[in-house]
Amino acid sequence: MSNIVNSNRGPAFTHHGEYKVPGGKLVVADLVVDGGRIEQAMINGDFFLEPDEALADINHALTGLAADVSHSKLVKAVEAGLREDAVMFGFDAHAVATAVRRALGHSTTWADHEWEILEPVAYPISWNTALDEVLTRQVAAGKRKPTLRLWEWNEPAVVIGSFQSLSNEVDVEAAERHGVTVVRRISGGGAMFMESGNCVTYSLTVPATLVDGMSFADSYPFLDAWVMEALSELGVEARYVPLNDIATEQGKIGGAAQKRLAGGGLLHHVTMSYDIDAEKMMEVLRIGREKISDKGIASAKKRVDPLKRQTGNTAREDILEVMMSAFERKYGARRVHLDEETLAEARNLAEKKFQDPEWTARLP
Repeated sequence: MSNIVNSNRGPAFTHHGEYKVPGGKLVVADLVVDGGRIEQAMINGDFFLEPDEALADINHALTGLAADVSHSKLVKAVEAGLREDAVMFGFDAHAVATAVRRALGHSTTWADHEWEILEPVAYPISWNTALDEVLTRQVAAGKRKPTLRLWEWNEPAVVIGSFQSLSNEVDVEAAERHGVTVVRRISGGGAMFMESGNCVTYSLTVPATLVDGMSFADSYPFLDAWVMEALSELGVEARYVPLNDIATEQGKIGGAAQKRLAGGGLLHHVTMSYDIDAEKMMEVLRIGREKISDKGIASAKKRVDPLKRQTGNTAREDILEVMMSAFERKYGARRVHLDEETLAEARNLAEKKFQDPEWTARLP
């Protein structure tokens, strides 16, 4: 959030940003920026700070910093500038940094963007992985609005993470026997076993400014807050188990992965199990004891906790509709169709990269 402050707010301040700490207080940054530097800063909000004089310390620490200052440098400046006996309630130096970055236009909120939804359309699995890359690059370049895309596919597939070894994760002979296509995606994380209709998968392609200053651990639940609300509507009370697992009291139902591109785009995608054939999955995926050693379970089959059962046998298409509707309500998104040019670009990338055995086996 960044804007020129109007006369009602006081003409001295040229930049305004706000940040509501999750579970905490509102932090507001009003700034005067001139010559590429912060000439004056006024941090305010409904937080608590002792002693009173510590507020002047924060404002002084911000004064003189470059207008393109990084989030980490802002945090260090605020922490270094505070007196030893200062105590912050309901906020911290990271919150101040985020409010300042928003005022300077380097950090954005959900409300700063127009959101679009691409409804599920069946494509080959390699097209789906290619679309993730193409759409993220388009968002980074400002050619596309931030987008929620729900996957659909017809062939059985395994999608492995960018840094996984193909031979360690997949029994290639078993995959061939079951007609399972194996592709490698651009994001990290674990393997996804994906027969048609057996899971719910979606991708968020967003500008990196939306998670500016956030750790990876914080960005996962932040980007999926809307889907937790959608699941709650379906009677599923889910939560994040660090780093990237989505779970309920009955067990894990899914996991997330991310890729941050150098151009400023971020890909975040989630797969939740709906009605997985656990025995076939175990034949195709090499899920070893080390993989499940920290899960407190004796069998990898118990990791599959279908969303179908937890929602009382709700049809998968109905779950997808609840999710899209929740995203529409929360962020004012609108549903759009994928343009032919983007689809052609994804198809071409799929042929050149995601269907290439060298890419799939880049970590053999």
